[in-house]
Amino acid sequence: MAYLNPSGEFTRDQRYIATRITANGGDGFPVEAGRYRLVVSRACPWANRAIIVRRLLGLENALSMGVAGPTHDERSWTFDLDPGGRDPVLGIERLQEAFLARFPDYDKGITVPAIVDVPTGKVVTNDFAQITIDLSLEWTAFHRDGAPELYPERLRGPIDEVNEAVFADVNNGVYRAGFAGTQEAYEKAYTRLFDRLDQLSERLSGQRYLVGDQITEADVRLFTTLARFDAVYHGHFKCNRQKLTEMPVLWAYARDLFQTPGFGDTIDFDHIKRHYYEVHRDINPSGVVPSGPDLSAWLTPHGREDLGGRPFGDGTPPPPPPPAETVPESHRAA
Repeated sequence: MAYLNPSGEFTRDQRYIATRITANGGDGFPVEAGRYRLVVSRACPWANRAIIVRRLLGLENALSMGVAGPTHDERSWTFDLDPGGRDPVLGIERLQEAFLARFPDYDKGITVPAIVDVPTGKVVTNDFAQITIDLSLEWTAFHRDGAPELYPERLRGPIDEVNEAVFADVNNGVYRAGFAGTQEAYEKAYTRLFDRLDQLSERLSGQRYLVGDQITEADVRLFTTLARFDAVYHGHFKCNRQKLTEMPVLWAYARDLFQTPGFGDTIDFDHIKRHYYEVHRDINPSGVVPSGPDLSAWLTPHGREDLGGRPFGDGTPPPPPPPAETVPESHRAA
């Protein structure tokens, strides 16, 4: 598979399936406990958002989760972590099967996260940005007691504003640098990325979270990129002005979130590294996966509590992940 754009700037295909699962079932898919399956890969930052939000809101019993392996080919993500190489609920070997079951001529990306309608085996949506918003706003009947408000109405304007800038320059910016096919395109993406990180550092120097005094959707979206920065983006994607560990404010902010229940306990560094270094062979032809970086510093004191704030607002921390969804100890920071 080719990821580099030899003509220059990388442009992400954002033609996602716009169908939504809503409380009123307006698109034909009403919220129902047990009906749908969230398919993710722990390697993917976009899917990692959905894993975190599902955990924070306590939707584990209402929305089951299938985990694809960290690598894939041009035919999509596979369930090679499961016995027999099949998802135990959907009974399929590849996520592609759920997409083709609904759209036989589907010609866009087979991406995670995706939500599949279990009775029919058909994909409902892979619109990653809308999925997490709908988990917050449409699945409220199944939220746990003490679930935080991640997208509170009073803060939606500033959250959307932050999210738009972070997506363009950071979440997608690292890919624009890594998949650039010309020096000019790379330097443009590199400059935008670090200019935005500098702005975020300044913003976070005097406040604990991006918007308001509690964790919101904006923090979830930035965190999944920061969690991968030193392990992948600094070297593999040439985002190397500084490591995250060399940016004091963002490093402390990332550690604060990492040590918050529902964030760091979703991060599988082994899957992250294997995905990027093994799959992107036009960037890393050998497929060799680096042994580093040292992960132990993720658990060191961050001092961000001195800025105040309440991580979960009026809510409470989520309980530990179910045993079946716990990241193996050897894949975590220790």
